[in-house]
Amino acid sequence: MNSHLAKLFRPRLALLNGVTAVGGACLFPASVPAATLLAGCSGVTLLAMGGSALNQLLERDVDALMTRTMLRPLPQGRLSTSAVLLAGIGTILAGLATLSATGGLLPILLGISALVWYLAVYTPLKQKTALALPLGALCGAFPPLIGWSLAGGGLTDYRIIILAGLLFIWQIPHFWLLQNRHEADYLKAGIRLVEFCAMPSGRAALFLLWLTAMVAATILLPALGCIASPMAPWFLLTSLIPVVAVLVRSERLQFPIFSLFPLALTIILIVQKII
Repeated sequence: MNSHLAKLFRPRLALLNGVTAVGGACLFPASVPAATLLAGCSGVTLLAMGGSALNQLLERDVDALMTRTMLRPLPQGRLSTSAVLLAGIGTILAGLATLSATGGLLPILLGISALVWYLAVYTPLKQKTALALPLGALCGAFPPLIGWSLAGGGLTDYRIIILAGLLFIWQIPHFWLLQNRHEADYLKAGIRLVEFCAMPSGRAALFLLWLTAMVAATILLPALGCIASPMAPWFLLTSLIPVVAVLVRSERLQFPIFSLFPLALTIILIVQKII
């Protein structure tokens, strides 16, 4: 992929969203066709790529202020705003079409809702209130919901609520580690998300609280029988990933280790489905 397009679409991050959609589908107790899993992964990945493009369009002036983002295509003038708009909308439409190929209306509505929440709620609130962080973390709950609904599940089932809630909780400490590496950048750009994490006296305690909630939510799925033996012990081991990430002293390694958590969850759910 062209380097400018890669920075615009952020395919690796988008694919992680697609993978968690597969996890949601694999949690569904009945058999799920391979075509449905493929549609969930590719459809959600395309939606995330399109959302990334439109987000960068909305935040192009802010991106120009930050060292971490100033080399993106729009601040550098490598792509025009009209090209980014068309690319973003086209990719989103492709994602919705992919979801519609194997699912009903619910996955499409969830995909649209995720994008609206991300672009119309989270993005503008980032410079207005630190509460944008927990609000934005809700976006992380949508991919497994989409996968589950593609498989035929309803949204009131406790199993998918726990999995979606777990990925929502994961988003908070995940961003926390990111802002620790780029806090000066965020402050320079006036992004107030860092204020949610910037309480010197209670920062460690609050981070530990989110981490504990994450581990507890991970344990809930096997405890309630959603993850059966022999995969339950392996699923429980994934709760150690965030703990290991925190114990690692290198800031450069903490974030990528922590990012492995949803991937590890999904792999276990896939293996459980196969066996």
